[in-house]
Amino acid sequence: MTSQLFFQYLVAGITYGSIYAIVAIGFNIIYNTTGIINFAQGEFVMLGGMLAISLHSMLPLPLAIGLAVLITMLIGALIEIIFIRWLKSPSILRMIIITIGISILIREAALHVWGEGVRSLPYFNGNEITTIQLWGTNISPQVLWVISVCSIIVLLLSIFFKYTSLGQEMRACAANRLAATLCGISTKNMVTFSFMLSAGIGALAGCVVSPITYTQYDSGTGLAIKGFTVAVLGGLGNSMAAVAAGILLGIIEAFSVSVVPLAFQDAISIALLLLILFIRPHGLFGSKEAAGLKDF
Repeated sequence: MTSQLFFQYLVAGITYGSIYAIVAIGFNIIYNTTGIINFAQGEFVMLGGMLAISLHSMLPLPLAIGLAVLITMLIGALIEIIFIRWLKSPSILRMIIITIGISILIREAALHVWGEGVRSLPYFNGNEITTIQLWGTNISPQVLWVISVCSIIVLLLSIFFKYTSLGQEMRACAANRLAATLCGISTKNMVTFSFMLSAGIGALAGCVVSPITYTQYDSGTGLAIKGFTVAVLGGLGNSMAAVAAGILLGIIEAFSVSVVPLAFQDAISIALLLLILFIRPHGLFGSKEAAGLKDF
């Protein structure tokens, strides 16, 4: 393998890994606050891209993206209020079934609204032909947008959860919901906000990656599987670890192209997920408590 080809695979792996990491962070935000694994997270990514594409026909690109993110956040809040809030101590299996049902519902609604066609936003720099030379490899500026947005999201979330009162209330709710309630924190509002924040991050990711990966009504399903794989690989609830795990999975997929046919590439994520669940269910960086395990 030549050095140029090596760097092409590496850049592709980091790019797609950043996408998976953003989806995994959405999983972790809701999991940390509620203990719920939201399998509709991939649909938030799809909705963000589709809404931005539709709005871009009437609005400038930055406004279309901003409005798409806000609308998706409202949809996330409505999903929590309608489907989640009224449940009292639901089982894990019940929550999994509900979020899978929500995912199917959103996907079918998207099919009726936008059809089966593949769509995309324009490249943010306005020209898809423009490339940047790095280590002898041509890189699209949109790749830098993806990596930059992922980095900024992680940085802002770290600041938000550590230094803002709302972020600290969400962390308190995650640590002990009863104690948070006794301290006067509205846990119901924190759960709703976690869905809004997760949906907004997913929608922003959907907008940024749309010029590269394109967007279709069912594109969220594959992203949800890979995002969940990354969340488990990094350790559920650990967003910083999700970034490392996402890049790891992206690089593995990128370099596997030379060995595994493209049609079987998605099987890598499934195989890796099963391997993790068998060998180390709490992930590479997670704790047994986060995985719901107990010492015997």
